[in-house]
Amino acid sequence: MVLPSVLENRKDSERDSYKELIFSNTIQSMRAILEALPQLDLTLAPQNDARRATIMALPMQIEADILPRDVVDAVRSLWRDPGVKDAVRRSREFQLNDSAVYYFNSIDRMAATNYIPTDQDILRSRVKTTGITETTFKVGELTYKLFDVGGQRSERKKWIHCFENVTALVFLVSLSEYDQMLYEDESVNRMQEALTLFDSICNSRWFVKTSIILFLNKIDLFAEKLPRSPLGDYFPDYAGGDNYDAACDYLLHRFVSLNQSAATKQIYAHYTCATDTQQIKFVLSAIQDILLQLHLRECGLL
Repeated sequence: MVLPSVLENRKDSERDSYKELIFSNTIQSMRAILEALPQLDLTLAPQNDARRATIMALPMQIEADILPRDVVDAVRSLWRDPGVKDAVRRSREFQLNDSAVYYFNSIDRMAATNYIPTDQDILRSRVKTTGITETTFKVGELTYKLFDVGGQRSERKKWIHCFENVTALVFLVSLSEYDQMLYEDESVNRMQEALTLFDSICNSRWFVKTSIILFLNKIDLFAEKLPRSPLGDYFPDYAGGDNYDAACDYLLHRFVSLNQSAATKQIYAHYTCATDTQQIKFVLSAIQDILLQLHLRECGLL
């Protein structure tokens, strides 16, 4: 997880360290598409068979700070292939990073010898969180310690008991994943799993006195997806059609209504787009006010 505030004033040498991750994400996404083509009953143009072989021969983790020319050509040409385009349009039917299209469209810029990852390049990069990762950052005069934990089922038992005395818990939900399945269990809807996890955390004995800040994230992708993938197909009791505001209100209510201690535990909800640096700065400022209020309340000053 990369916060926009952490990127400020970052040196080029530090940005360079993200190249391998960005390149790996790009190749992983193209491989995922190529592997999904048969199950989607899609094919490549014959002239792209050799380019498919180039991508499939690459390791999942790219350990290079410059992409080879044949790899760049393969990604560029495959991205133009109608079969690949159709697969991306059907990405809810398989596992595909939501940064895929962004990186494919940026391949020529990323292939330049003087390429330095931008804020957007870094913010869109993805790496699975395992264990507990600590990030320290400042907003105004206050210093925060953020503990990022893995949300996958296998990771939860490692951390859920560790944060009994934290000031607040941030729960991040990807709104755009309402029509996707879990990586670890493709029979389970990701949004349903998020609701189940939120229920268990919100009402856990470990977090009885912990306020929860709920981030309903990826609102941009959510708004884009709604017209072509009806929310009602996955939540039959939803009746708002492709109305963005109605869909947001519905999902917010689904989460907030799980709070069994509403009289004593408050949930602070924010709709976010994590790649919008200005919006995230505003949200972090709002969180700063929330944490200050919580601290004053603990001291008996409110």
